[in-house]
Amino acid sequence: MPSEFSITRQVEFAETDLAGIMHFTHFYRWMEVCEHAFLRSLGLSVDLTTGDQRIGWPRVKTSCRFKRPLRFEEEVEVRLIVTEIRDRSIAYAFQFWKTEDGKRVKAAVGETVAACVSFDADTHAMTPVPIPEVFRSKMEEASSAQGEG
Repeated sequence: MPSEFSITRQVEFAETDLAGIMHFTHFYRWMEVCEHAFLRSLGLSVDLTTGDQRIGWPRVKTSCRFKRPLRFEEEVEVRLIVTEIRDRSIAYAFQFWKTEDGKRVKAAVGETVAACVSFDADTHAMTPVPIPEVFRSKMEEASSAQGEG
């Protein structure tokens, strides 16, 4: 089933800490940026209105394991892999790749689980809901198309 997608980014000076390496918080930000780019590539969004429901995707789990530092101006590939689509959530794995001493190496790995919820316009309460069919079908199409390539 996995569907894969990647973006390439360059570490900005403002993303580095006093030691000159990318601050850990930016790994999480880049995972989210990659997820949003992936969804946009499918014509989807993390803020979706279907029928009379506004659907969103709050995180219920996220982690990142750091293997190698990322430094100012290094070019990094952030790879997203859809690892599981459940009834009310989607799980993503992330890999951060860079070139070091002429070799492609993994700098970090992460994961995120996002729950599908609807938002009540009056109370702003979130209620878990099944993933809308339009969302699920586009995710499955992406996975099928990738399998053909």
